[in-house]
Amino acid sequence: MGSSEAQADGNGTLLSDGTGSIAIPVAGQKRNRGRKVAMIGAGSWGTTFAKVLSDAGCDVTILARRPEQANEIQVAKRNTQYLPGINLPKSLQATSDPEVALRGAELVFLAVPSQTLRENLLAIEPFLGKRAVLVSLVKGVEKNTTMRMSEVIADTLDLDPSRIGVVSGPNIALEIAKEQPTGAVASCVDLEVAKRIATACSARYFRSYVNTDVIGTELGGVLKNLIALAIGIVDGVGYGENTKAAIITRGLAEMTEFSVASGADPVTLSGLAGLGDLIATCQSPLSRNNTAGRLIGQGFSLEETKQQMQQTAEGITSVPSVLELARARGIVMPIVEQVQMVLDGTMRPQNLGPHLATEDDVPKPELRLSAEQPSRMQQFWQKLKGK
Repeated sequence: MGSSEAQADGNGTLLSDGTGSIAIPVAGQKRNRGRKVAMIGAGSWGTTFAKVLSDAGCDVTILARRPEQANEIQVAKRNTQYLPGINLPKSLQATSDPEVALRGAELVFLAVPSQTLRENLLAIEPFLGKRAVLVSLVKGVEKNTTMRMSEVIADTLDLDPSRIGVVSGPNIALEIAKEQPTGAVASCVDLEVAKRIATACSARYFRSYVNTDVIGTELGGVLKNLIALAIGIVDGVGYGENTKAAIITRGLAEMTEFSVASGADPVTLSGLAGLGDLIATCQSPLSRNNTAGRLIGQGFSLEETKQQMQQTAEGITSVPSVLELARARGIVMPIVEQVQMVLDGTMRPQNLGPHLATEDDVPKPELRLSAEQPSRMQQFWQKLKGK
């Protein structure tokens, strides 16, 4: 579109945020009345997103791994381990029985650790409806295969891409649970399916946009965790705002180059799933990856850091896989390389900042895109010039 301002279509029902995504405005709970959805995972993000779905008017059931956790959500409408002090909607249901959770579900949201997604998919496969759409909320890469989560879903369940979606954006769970306004992008290769997903999770405090760039939407959520680790490390060391701003900016360049080389649209990385998520994850003390990096920067070992973290910091498990993919694509990622060296113990946390600009002393352009994708960058600049 030629303007960065949101505009309605002819029916007044769809909006654009100016980056190529379309917004689904909140139209009350009537739109989702009778829409049955399931949430696989009862951690902080799974429970929070189930709350969003419920507040949007969906009929939501959480599948919890532990019966006692399911019972607390079902009866007390609380999840004290992961969301202390948050009252959950009275309509929100929970169970530890996959058959009950998935019965009649047209949308199945997945909020489990990336390294356990495949086994969770196999566990729920017998209970999935023939037309159910699976939606990943997971921001990680499978360690053994280097697959993105949508690829893991396709590989495990042999689903058509039109039945696989992704939701990503600047989504700190506790802030959303407190109904602080934010947004996200729902992505699927089938735009109509993406709209269904976005409609299901458009609540009063949660605005959903859509696109068909599953690769870019998903990689934005994966890669920002690695940069947030770097921010946490230098914050723990005691470096200031200049260092952090430089890492965020150079980190976004690394994210964009990697994503475009993987087939993504660079515009996606300038939106909620890229820059938006990067800013939130890097600056929030509630971010798991930021917290993990800060502990490492303060001198804790990787094992000590993992012991102190109640939940998984996806960035730690994703760093080796991302670097493996980067090398295969001919992409250099100095910041991520240095994060890996700090995690391995071959670089002191204090040395990450001075090495952030380039991998050597030769001046480089700020942004280098894969030679195989020149047209995407040309389109990107053309869109910017047209605004």
